Amino acid sequence: MTLDKRMTPAEIVGRLRDGMTIGIGGWGPRRKPMALVREILRSDLKDLTIVAYGGADVGMLCAAGKVKKLVFAFVSLDAIPLEPWFRKAREAGRIEVLELDEGMFQWGLKAAAFGLPFLPTRVGLGTDLAELGGLKMVQSPYDDGETLIAMPALKLDAALLHVNRSDWRGNVQLLGPDAYYDEWFAKAADACFVSTETLVERIEDHYADDAQANVFERCFVAGVTEIPGGAHPSSMPPAYGWDMGWFKNYAALAADPGDWDAVRDRLVGADEAAYLKSVGGKEAVTALPLPIF
Repeated sequence: MTLDKRMTPAEIVGRLRDGMTIGIGGWGPRRKPMALVREILRSDLKDLTIVAYGGADVGMLCAAGKVKKLVFAFVSLDAIPLEPWFRKAREAGRIEVLELDEGMFQWGLKAAAFGLPFLPTRVGLGTDLAELGGLKMVQSPYDDGETLIAMPALKLDAALLHVNRSDWRGNVQLLGPDAYYDEWFAKAADACFVSTETLVERIEDHYADDAQANVFERCFVAGVTEIPGGAHPSSMPPAYGWDMGWFKNYAALAADPGDWDAVRDRLVGADEAAYLKSVGGKEAVTALPLPIF
């Protein structure tokens, strides 16, 4: 018998606890599980350690006071280079941080996925990142004797991802050119929860020609929920692009005095249906053009 992994967004967030280390997949303003992030923002969760290649997910959680510590390689909206609400939180000293190079971050996820305490790497040598992060060095036991950074495992209590397709067993498909490291978030976590644009009965019956898009096994998926448009305002290629108008308004709201409580309802919504309606509905989201790089 195959386990049915369908859950509601509220049930997924109900599995999270104060103080957890939560990895959020996606990349800056791309493929972010924003509907699940908004569900966290509507909850009482607090004191979280967030691990992410950050975008508005990180900025909003920081602005709402949900984040105790942030482990990150960058927090950016691409066309808006530095995420504005994250910037306010960091400049005010409201969060602890571990800043990593993009490659060090990837290596930390892989170490956790492999069940290792660390992985040696040259990435970060010659920079201040290791010293600032309190990272240790390790010497190769072989004849070369090379000194390397021992990148510690970024072990996650939970990971949140947004995918193009899934079935109720947790078989996923990630399309588009920039899937990057979502598979490592899934494998580094004790439990991975997935929101999806489309939920089908058996993915192999519907999309057999895209089998290569199944980037990690269903055994890593603890729960799945169908949320069309669930990455908005980030992009979800090839379904829709990012909402740069939304991002510009969001950034403007961070300008002084930048009171999150005054704009929270506008940016989060009472529930996901209300949020989607506020941005024009599913039709408006799916009409957003894909960015060209």
